[in-house]
Amino acid sequence: MGILETTKRYVTDFMDGVGRNGKRDKLARMSAGTYVRTPAHELNALYAENRIIQNVVDIPAEDMTRNWFTLRCDNDELSRNILSKLADLNAKDAFKRMMAYERIQGDGFISLGVTQRSKFDLKEVMPDKVKSVDYLHAFSSYKVSEFIMNEDVFDIHYGKLDSLVIDRSSKHMVSKVQGNAAVHTSRLLHARTRWLEGEVQGQSLIEAMNDVFKVFDTTLWSIGQILYDYTFKVYKSKDIDGMNSRDKQELSMLMDFMFRTEALALIANDEELTKQATNVSGIDQLIDFVWDVMAASARMPKTVLKGQESGTIAGAQYDVMNYYSRIAADQENVMKPLLERLIRLIMLSEEFNVDPESLEWEIKFNPLWQVDSKTDAEIRKLIAETDQIYIVNGVHTVDEVRNARFGQFGLTEENKYSGDSADLDDIARKVYKGFLDGKA
Repeated sequence: MGILETTKRYVTDFMDGVGRNGKRDKLARMSAGTYVRTPAHELNALYAENRIIQNVVDIPAEDMTRNWFTLRCDNDELSRNILSKLADLNAKDAFKRMMAYERIQGDGFISLGVTQRSKFDLKEVMPDKVKSVDYLHAFSSYKVSEFIMNEDVFDIHYGKLDSLVIDRSSKHMVSKVQGNAAVHTSRLLHARTRWLEGEVQGQSLIEAMNDVFKVFDTTLWSIGQILYDYTFKVYKSKDIDGMNSRDKQELSMLMDFMFRTEALALIANDEELTKQATNVSGIDQLIDFVWDVMAASARMPKTVLKGQESGTIAGAQYDVMNYYSRIAADQENVMKPLLERLIRLIMLSEEFNVDPESLEWEIKFNPLWQVDSKTDAEIRKLIAETDQIYIVNGVHTVDEVRNARFGQFGLTEENKYSGDSADLDDIARKVYKGFLDGKA
């Protein structure tokens, strides 16, 4: 039986099988399948074994908390004390972990460890005023056995969790409580950004990007195979035809060993040994396509996914600027309400005993990024040229420009030099002094 007939016995036509117009062909039609949630332990395993998934999860969580925030308050001493209290609670790390857990499992939590005047049960609503806030622990829905959600669309708390059943057990029997316990959500901070109506849990970003990660994993494996077999040898001899399969295998192993370890090949006149290379033309475009899909799905620029220095932007990197704008929006929409609730709880505690309504206070997140030194110098040059035009045309006086640029507040935070190579502040002052001397 010829090779063609043998092949036909084992391979069906892909047009009738898994290929075009088959049940598995998503290009023929797109249909919704049965949505089955990925188990929490599998999501943790996927995160643990893949560095790209870790980048998709960790980098935005780190960026959201990297530069933290400033607490603007009428009482400067109170502001410093509250920030010091948050540092003692290690709040920055807790919020970073919560946002990372939210991306892995769909829900991120922080438990509010407080001391109350009387004995209490975790399933009870936590009072507004406690003796003290003692600790913050971040955890994910991996520890949650049951979600109890308000699903009444005419209730003010629609879509929010009312209570949770949390596994408080310890594998090493360290915990005083073994088993599940109901916990009211007033004793938790909860972050969730992807939620499907009718579901009680948020959706994991890893789960949503499952197909993209599979394609990336296949790409990595394929490139590894190409590199492994990038070059191979072809040996031609009339004696091959008379060999059986076992002799061919033995000869192949022997010659493969010899021609890998020896630079000299000894063959007859009628034999031929050549080296063939794999054609990889166009593969870079395929790889770029995979990166583009990955970046679009994660809503992160490729440069950030690949590990660009955090917070540094070169000129015309609009995709990175958009990314940081998106992070800033998440800070305002997701983190800020939770931070405000925590700070209110700290203020009202007997440790501080301050009514938050009696003060004017605000959370202001610190800038996420700064430009590199070259771009910063170009920005300053444009500002200086603009100021000169304003002065010449009488729009601003010299004193007004001096106060705006080098007064009490100096240049704005957005235009501040990153300080990685030269002291541009000193250069700017010298240029400005030279400009004034030239006008005198």
